[in-house]
Amino acid sequence: MISGLRNNFLAGLVVIAPIGLTAWLIWTVVGWVDGFVWPFVPGSYHPEALINRWFGDPNPLSPDHITINVRGLGVVLFFIVTILTGWVAKGLIGRSFISWGEGLVSRMPVVRSIYNGAKQLAETVFAQTETSFDRACMIEYPRKGIWAVGFISIKAKGEIATKVKSDDKIMTVFLPTTPNPTSGFLLFVPESDITYLDMSVEDAAKLVISAGLVYPNDKKVIPSDTKPTEKP
Repeated sequence: MISGLRNNFLAGLVVIAPIGLTAWLIWTVVGWVDGFVWPFVPGSYHPEALINRWFGDPNPLSPDHITINVRGLGVVLFFIVTILTGWVAKGLIGRSFISWGEGLVSRMPVVRSIYNGAKQLAETVFAQTETSFDRACMIEYPRKGIWAVGFISIKAKGEIATKVKSDDKIMTVFLPTTPNPTSGFLLFVPESDITYLDMSVEDAAKLVISAGLVYPNDKKVIPSDTKPTEKP
């Protein structure tokens, strides 16, 4: 009976833990965005002030004063402002204003370093370009005979491609760590030392995150003779 209860508890934990973690993460992020947005909004336009004004009780010291925490409205406001900012930035006036502002920032010694780093990070994460990994692969790392799963990004270019002494094409490979695939190693590997995998990038990521416990569905494969496309 104890073994059965334990198995049921573990099975329930497998179901509840991801749901609870996801809900907690969303709730925390929404609260963080709300806390960031509302200080920029005048107090008279906060949900609590508006509701009390509509119900005729603008006095915060009144015993009938309504206290409310509408979590999520800050996220909606953030999305609206961001969309409007992007729409303005795409226009001629917006582009001119951004160019003028970036020129001003470029003359500030410390500020320009912070701004340029943040800009590159934002463009890498949010830009709507073909910057995703092209193929999953395996390479021998950290030594011969030991294989690691990696992701092909692009063919090496510029100074890297010219200074690496190799008769073969040099590929840029990102080698993620387990269980956090957002950290890892950037490697430049000759294509002849790369073994391309038939599994998709998403399935390879699941394999890395799960520490080898979750293997991809064999039905979702890419023909093994497909080579990664060279991105401009």
